[in-house]
Amino acid sequence: MAKLKDKRREKVSVATEIDRLEERKALCKDNLERAEFKSRKEKLSEKERQELEDEMSIMNERVQKLDKELETLRGENRKNMLLSVALLVFSALFYYIFVYKEDES
Repeated sequence: MAKLKDKRREKVSVATEIDRLEERKALCKDNLERAEFKSRKEKLSEKERQELEDEMSIMNERVQKLDKELETLRGENRKNMLLSVALLVFSALFYYIFVYKEDES
């Protein structure tokens, strides 16, 4: 099952993966805000309060994990962008040297 997910993710662009992770992060933050609101406004038993705090710590860990994944993907996206720019510059230089200069002669 894990290999199937990895194969599907390989076919997804970096930008799409970044968008997907940002959506997941936003959902986690919304859930975290709801849990914090609930802990402040509602009168909870000690057990319920502890369960809510445990849930909030799990959500915080998820947000931190998603932040790390997003940082990695953004770095990968920067590399891809730099490679694209380098190829564009190389192509423009090639065009200028071999095509444009020949037309002048």
